[in-house]
Amino acid sequence: MSPAKSRGPYAKTAARRADIVRAARDSFAERGFAQSSLRDIAERAGITHTGLLHHFRTKDELLAAVLAQRDAEEWERGSAEVPDAEAVGEYLGELLKEHQRAPELMRLWAELTVAASRPDHPAHAYFVDRYERARARTAQMMSERRPSDPPDGDDDPDTAAMIFHAVLYGLQVQWLLNPRLDIGKALEHALHLLLDGPAAPADRSSPSNRSTTEA
Repeated sequence: MSPAKSRGPYAKTAARRADIVRAARDSFAERGFAQSSLRDIAERAGITHTGLLHHFRTKDELLAAVLAQRDAEEWERGSAEVPDAEAVGEYLGELLKEHQRAPELMRLWAELTVAASRPDHPAHAYFVDRYERARARTAQMMSERRPSDPPDGDDDPDTAAMIFHAVLYGLQVQWLLNPRLDIGKALEHALHLLLDGPAAPADRSSPSNRSTTEA
């Protein structure tokens, strides 16, 4: 048997799993996680319920696969569209808008992230690695973008990257609680502060800042 033929079953399995994950993503986005069923997802994917269980034993396992796929797609897209820190603001602004158009997936991501904080959770290792990679990449971009001689020795891109991802995650949770919030504007402001630092304070010795008693 040739090597190409021997890989056939594996390729078919990967393709079938991808079909199931796409079907689950559509179902979760349209109906919500609680209202989606494995039977409905199997029907969307064009397979039997038993066939689906051969690939994913539970709906929770399938949810983790859906969110991991979305994350991988965004990571690949970000690698192509964000060559440096100058482009990250526009990219993340568009990404937030996409997330807002699928609030159920945003909510499921937030819920799974918290659940995976338990060391015994099946997705724990994935999320630990995911955030380590994200922080490392962000820190690298920030170190390239920030001034080489920042004021007061404030030059810690690792801490800045940690703060940035906390802000990015927290803004989405706040929007889920209150969809009227303009989280795109808040993210832009936070990114400006982290990359460029706060504006320098006005010169207290300038005439416009002196009190009338000093005039």
